[in-house]
Amino acid sequence: MSSSHANDSSFLGGRIPPEIETMAKNLKDVDQEVFRKLLKAVVSALEGKDCRDVLKSIADGSPIPQERLSHIIAGMHRVLSEAIRIPASSLKQEVFKEDLRALRVPEDFISDFSSVIFGNRRAALEAASSQKDPRLPAVEDLKWRVDVVISTSSLARALQPSVLMQMKLSDGTFHRFEVPASKFQELRYNVALILKEMNDLEKRSILQIQD
Repeated sequence: MSSSHANDSSFLGGRIPPEIETMAKNLKDVDQEVFRKLLKAVVSALEGKDCRDVLKSIADGSPIPQERLSHIIAGMHRVLSEAIRIPASSLKQEVFKEDLRALRVPEDFISDFSSVIFGNRRAALEAASSQKDPRLPAVEDLKWRVDVVISTSSLARALQPSVLMQMKLSDGTFHRFEVPASKFQELRYNVALILKEMNDLEKRSILQIQD
């Protein structure tokens, strides 16, 4: 495997989805014309179209057992879904191809997959995916300041620092809340810990790809 690919994360993550592994095993001896018909139907399905009749017609006219076709279709769907979730600016075409080569997917089929993910159909697939996926409002702006509580009723709270925060979300709403300094430090520690674990996981994923 090339060193340039070793420095990039797999688009499949650290663990290859079983549907994709099974698909790769069932692609042996599949005619490219059949593959392209299946791929076109799966793309249309991801765009929200009803492709059951098309898939049934392909199955009826193909010598490939229906069980094998089902595994291939499920794997195609997973490959495209996983790739579309990654922003186009972050997904490198060579990384995508190398991941499929590592699974021994035939080169002609890799080119067909690539033409969908990096071609004109991507925009339609992304639009359909964004409509189906549940999404929460994103944070557009965050303001904060440190304040000191002056309490006359509780010595425990007297002159205790706290962090006042205001968040603006993408839906236009504002949320204000107060975090005690001790809890803020706990939050800061946990975020740093999660970032470290994500970095460690990414490194392990790259090592697995190299193996």
